Amino acid sequence: MTARLRRVFDTVRRTIAAGLCCGIWSTFACAQSPAIEPVKPQAPVWFRPYLAPETPPIRLDNSAWMKDLIRSGSLYLTVQDAIALVLENDIDIEVSRYGPIAAIWELQRAEAGQSSSNPPSPASLVGATAEGQGVSGSEGSAGAGATPASSQSQTSSSSSSRGSNSSTSLVGPIVQSTDPLFQEATVVSHTTQPQSNDTLSQTAALISTTHVSTGVLQQGFLSGGSISATYSDHYLSENAPTDIVNPSVAPSLSLSFQHNLLRGFGVAVNSRYINVAKINRRVSDLIFKLQVINAVTQTLHLYYGLAAAYEDVKTKQSALEVAQALYEDNKKQFQVGSLTQLDVTFAESQVAGGQRDLIIAQTGLQQQEIQFKNLLSRTGSADPVLRDVRIIPIDRIAVPQNDELPPIQTMVQQALANRADLAIEKADIEAAEVLAVGTKNGLLPALQVSGGESDAGLAGTRRTIIIRKTREEASALFAGGTGAALGQVFRRDFPADRIGASLQVPVHNRQAQADDGADQLTLRQSQLSNQKDISQVQVDLMNSVVMLQQAKARYDAAVKNRTLAKQLLDSEQQAYAVGKSTGYAVTQVQRDLSVAQYLEISAQLGWNSSLITLDEILGTTLETNHVSIDEAKAGKVTRTPTRPQSENK
Repeated sequence: MTARLRRVFDTVRRTIAAGLCCGIWSTFACAQSPAIEPVKPQAPVWFRPYLAPETPPIRLDNSAWMKDLIRSGSLYLTVQDAIALVLENDIDIEVSRYGPIAAIWELQRAEAGQSSSNPPSPASLVGATAEGQGVSGSEGSAGAGATPASSQSQTSSSSSSRGSNSSTSLVGPIVQSTDPLFQEATVVSHTTQPQSNDTLSQTAALISTTHVSTGVLQQGFLSGGSISATYSDHYLSENAPTDIVNPSVAPSLSLSFQHNLLRGFGVAVNSRYINVAKINRRVSDLIFKLQVINAVTQTLHLYYGLAAAYEDVKTKQSALEVAQALYEDNKKQFQVGSLTQLDVTFAESQVAGGQRDLIIAQTGLQQQEIQFKNLLSRTGSADPVLRDVRIIPIDRIAVPQNDELPPIQTMVQQALANRADLAIEKADIEAAEVLAVGTKNGLLPALQVSGGESDAGLAGTRRTIIIRKTREEASALFAGGTGAALGQVFRRDFPADRIGASLQVPVHNRQAQADDGADQLTLRQSQLSNQKDISQVQVDLMNSVVMLQQAKARYDAAVKNRTLAKQLLDSEQQAYAVGKSTGYAVTQVQRDLSVAQYLEISAQLGWNSSLITLDEILGTTLETNHVSIDEAKAGKVTRTPTRPQSENK
């Protein structure tokens, strides 16, 4: 009994341990950022191509380490932490991450091509017989009666093979598909046909049972041609007393090819969509880079704007404290009779004005925080982690004594090498040039060479019949079943070879000329637009440098003005303390200082905005702010966040 209880306890312990391990692993797995790429199916190779990839759901979770930056209800951020959070959480960047992934699938689609072939229609195979098989086949081979369904199916199959395994484009020649294509059709039918002329069938109603199977394997090539192999098998059993091989089987095997020699000839023409898809894959990466640059630029503006808003609140708070102190002092002096009620009222109005300015500054700060939270979180201000949190920017704007900028020409070359938008324009021009190859090739006449060979067989049950006192018996060559008929096919007892060429010359050829002319004109417009944008780079750089220099001059002037205003306030307060000044004079100087402080903050923010714009024009935003495009694609920044100082205290 004790041993049994011990085994039960061991089982329970192992179950609990396994459950805990699974729970820990599930928690760890959930903490990881899931991928967004579609997962290709894992199945046997013969079944895998027909399963749809599994696309993961959208990601709405924010960075796990955002909570580590929150202390005492405040989110302490350096500018690098803010950029990292935006790279991981910004919805616009998340949307753009799907672009390069979709471009990979578009490239795969272009490399495979599309097939316009269709399998033989089952209706066309009803009652179909091979040439020379049974009454209908004999009539068809002799040129009597209607064309048998077999001939129709073979003709359609032949013509289909000449133009099959390719997809047509709106402009330019057809593009061959490089994925092999297998098509198969099988039809079992039972037909009854009236015989107005029963010379051959010797019956008024020809009753036939047929089994028809047709399989086609096709392969296209980027050189501009294709090859196809076709196997068909016809089984026939009919009531005609004149059929000396009944029932019978008639297999056939054929190989055919076709190749373009003028229009649609060449790898460059047939791979143009593949090359465009490769270009579009590069463009999708550049578009993603542009989105990251826009997000980083927006982050910098909001971050330093929030820092400036805090500074503005501090200056308004300081001005309010000075006005409040003056008001309290005036009330005391009014009580001792050294000031009038008007002086007290004036000081009180200054307090009210200071409170108004402080409320406006605090409102602006809250608005900046709301915008910043919307950028930092995928759920915006509704995020429970950020809903009641104050964002505290740690970094401040540092304006250098001198702006050390390289020469304009050096910056122009740097911009031309780094700008993603210019690279996208060049890629679009490259894609247009690739497509123009196909449009120009479409001007040529259509010249195709085609050929092939086929082998047929016929075997069945031999019969002896007497027609008009003449004994008719099938040759021993046709005795047997499917094996005997296939032996005839592979021995090439009944071969057929063909080769030919077709030429199509459009008169006037106006449509192809119009297509080529329109493409060339569009290409020239794109080239001119790109050249205009390249020329605009130098203008934008010069304007940006001028704006930066002017912003620096305004900042220097604002700093000097604020310093002088502070000195004037100190002097005025000292004079007021010894009775040589009035409260009105002190208030006026304090107001001037508040305006000077606001202008200094605005000038500092304007200089920083001009610097951010200059980096954007140069295309160096990511390098300047140490942003890795690979980390942005992955949505995971590997560096550790900056711990707030309050954590270490």
